[in-house]
Amino acid sequence: MHVTLKAEGLAEDEQLRKTIADADALQRLIEAGAPEQLLSERNAVMAKIEATKKEAQRMAVWGTFSSERIAELKEAGYELHFFTCPKKRFQEEWGSIVAEDGDTLYCAAVTKRQDDAVVTLSGEPYSLPEACTEQTLNERSANELLADVEALNGLLAAANARIEAWGKANLDAKRAELAELRRSIDWQKVQLSSDSAADGALRLMEGFCPTEKVEELNKVLNELDTYYEVEEPVEGDATPVKLNNNKFAKLFEVFTGMYGWPTYGEFDPTPILAPFYLLFFSMCMGDAGYGILLMLFGWLTYKGKLKIDMFDGLGPIIMTLGVGTLVVGFFLGTAFGMDLSALFPSIDYLFLNGKVITEGGVQYLSKAAYAAAGIEGGYDVAMVLALLIGVFHICLAMVVKALCYTKRFGFRAQLGTWGWTLLIVGGIAALIICMALSVPMEVTKTVLIVIAAISALGIYVFNTPGRNPLLNIGAGLWDTYNMATGILGDTLSYIRLYALGLAGGMLGGAFNNLGLMVMGGSTEGATWQWLPFILILIIGHLLNLAMSALGAFVHPLRLTFVEYFKNSGYEGKGNLYKPFANAK
Repeated sequence: MHVTLKAEGLAEDEQLRKTIADADALQRLIEAGAPEQLLSERNAVMAKIEATKKEAQRMAVWGTFSSERIAELKEAGYELHFFTCPKKRFQEEWGSIVAEDGDTLYCAAVTKRQDDAVVTLSGEPYSLPEACTEQTLNERSANELLADVEALNGLLAAANARIEAWGKANLDAKRAELAELRRSIDWQKVQLSSDSAADGALRLMEGFCPTEKVEELNKVLNELDTYYEVEEPVEGDATPVKLNNNKFAKLFEVFTGMYGWPTYGEFDPTPILAPFYLLFFSMCMGDAGYGILLMLFGWLTYKGKLKIDMFDGLGPIIMTLGVGTLVVGFFLGTAFGMDLSALFPSIDYLFLNGKVITEGGVQYLSKAAYAAAGIEGGYDVAMVLALLIGVFHICLAMVVKALCYTKRFGFRAQLGTWGWTLLIVGGIAALIICMALSVPMEVTKTVLIVIAAISALGIYVFNTPGRNPLLNIGAGLWDTYNMATGILGDTLSYIRLYALGLAGGMLGGAFNNLGLMVMGGSTEGATWQWLPFILILIIGHLLNLAMSALGAFVHPLRLTFVEYFKNSGYEGKGNLYKPFANAK
């Protein structure tokens, strides 16, 4: 049973806050994999390794020297001074050049003490020239510092071993402890959400149960000698929802959850979201070759052979998106940036950018095919297809809104919604049917005028039954402005399905051309040319795949969350059914 939790009082309960804090601390410990002390020890060693490496890099230019020998010279009254100097300003009497790096010289000078003064070996007073910058050297040379790094790496390995050993000995128990804490939190929330009655002798609470589980729940409550009442939920109750989708649609429930779960009585958008998101993603990718790579990546993730936290549990949906991309990319005629209609001219008719052989000759399918044949004409099939899909998607959203709102609020309250649905969806459907049946133009005009007249009654007169007709007309005019501007913009948004697929295909083709340039314009280049050719293709297509996948993930969500959900009236303010279960 899903118990209704009351927000008031939960945040003020000291015991609940402490339990939540303990659970959060334990969660952080599990994510870190070890206690703070062990992690701090390892981090300190890692910081020391990085600092020592940097110091070794700084000292490398000064070469190998003996710190003991320098100390002996100092005891004998001699000192070494190290400095850097611009090459153009250096004078030999300043000292000896140890090394040089571009325009900078690394120099050393030897001085001695004479009557409490520092002088050069020739007896002249010593002072650092203004053009030079004094350098303080580490007592240890670069080689000695690198030896220290090796020793520190041993300490790092030991620290990692301690962390690993702690994890093997404690993490499973900590996870079980966290699960128990979370059950305790749920239990405390349920207790705090119940109302006291009969001077504290009774506790009253409200919960929801799926209809198929009612008899089972009643049996348990009867055995516990508990008083209960069973009622059907009504509009306004905080009724949770339990989604009941097939295996395919269930893969896409994660996207529904990103926006928000449906309220009780609201239409679950997942069954419609699933096929359209698959289609949109595939069109944005637009490359059959990338579909194969996605299928492989999803399979490796699903089988646990490739472990990346952000993709954990997403293997099946990635494979599904890969299959869709393979199929759609094939019909779009692109694979790894290559034009399939050019590679397989005998099956051009299968590609949207190909051609069809008819009795009258050749019928090209797209503007690109006409251009390849040196003929003017045609149109971009993929762009038109994207717009047609957008029109259908929005029309479907309007039908869904009319049906669902009618079911929830009644037909009389949705006359305005039905008016717009009839005007747009009915008008388009009637126009298509009349054109398909070659209906005379005058009859077609009459049909459209009748549809418009009936729609106008719902839009302008009966949009809010019982209200002043003048107010209804004003509201209808405002809705007309919003619909006229909104529907056009919503439809044009679907061009992104074409644009993203086109951009990905062009970029993939650009990497192919770049690779061929290295090969001299053909695949018959010298042996040494194959390595950069292969590297360009692998790196280029992987980069293009990553960018295309990101765009194909985001933009279909935008078309769903904005264009579809707005026109379907989906709110997504519900709570998911989470049955409470506790052993206490």
